[in-house]
Amino acid sequence: MNKLYRYPQDGYLGGVCHGFAVYTKTDPIIWRILTIFAGLSILYIVFWIFLKKKPSV
Repeated sequence: MNKLYRYPQDGYLGGVCHGFAVYTKTDPIIWRILTIFAGLSILYIVFWIFLKKKPSV
């Protein structure tokens, strides 16, 4: 099963949008646009705080 993680090394700010893109198998730019234009910045900060970083392999 696919889990939701943050990808701080692959993303721009906190890696949350990149994590959602990996989880949903979409392009990260879609999540970045939604975050900015749909007013999801507060939700982004909440996910940044509570999501775990991707474990190193």
